This record gives sequence, C-alpha cells and structure tokens, in this order.
Amino acid sequence: MTTPATPQLLSVEQVAEILKLHVRTVRGYVRAGTLKATRIGKQYRITLGDLEAFTGRPVEHLDEREHGGGGQIEVSSVVNVAGVTPALASRLTNLVMAVANVPRPNEPPLGLSTTYDEPRDRLRVLVAGDLASTREILGMIHAVLARNEP
Repeated sequence: MTTPATPQLLSVEQVAEILKLHVRTVRGYVRAGTLKATRIGKQYRITLGDLEAFTGRPVEHLDEREHGGGGQIEVSSVVNVAGVTPALASRLTNLVMAVANVPRPNEPPLGLSTTYDEPRDRLRVLVAGDLASTREILGMIHAVLARNEP
C-alpha cells in the first residue's frame, strides 16, 4: 500500500519570494481569503497546489529553485596594491572606472572606488559586484601591474 504524497507546505515568506511580492501583500491575500492557507500555530502555510490555483499557472518547486542555476553571487573585494607611482595609480583608476561604467544588461551595477595613499605609494581598490565583473576588474589590475613590473 502506498501512502499519498504529503503536499508541500510553503511559508508566507516563501510565497512572497516566489511571487516577488512583499510579505504583507501575501498575508493580505490570505486574510481576504483570496489565497487559501492553513493556519498552524501563529503561522500560515500554503500548499503548492493552492498557490498554483491562486496564480493560475504552475509554480516551479522550491527544490528546483534552490538547486537550479538560479542564485546570484555578489562579491566584495578590497585590493591593496603597494609600490604604485601616482601615474600608475591614475592609469589603474581610469581603467577600472571605465570598466565599471560600462552598461551591463541583466547584471547589477558594479560598485567601485579607489583611493591613492601617496605617502605610502599604495592604491586601494574596493569592488562590489557580480562574480564575472569582479573577476574582470581583478584581471585587468593584474595585467596592468604585470606589464609595469621591472
């Protein structure tokens, strides 16, 4: 004898994430009776079937959402480059700023700042962005420095 599959229960937060809505909006739908939910303790739970009935279309399973190619990676890096002349610091700053200002469709904007500490001959580059853009910036810094080695 096989037991019927237990319906997957979703939290209000998970439903809000799937629908790209605010949690309060989802709770409002539940309270109004527009979105069927079960109250367990102080929490509402929504079955995948009820969510699909609400949206009128199939909803991908959370396991697929979590383990698929989905998530976006953001990297924050601090690069300290010692022994940099003011001219080289200026070249590096211009280069990385130009790259940071290139429009990147479907990618979040790249955050970038540079600071040159002249008494210490040190350039500090702060990079915040997606993995590919950060790798591109770090590769450019490396390439420029490799060309300027004695």
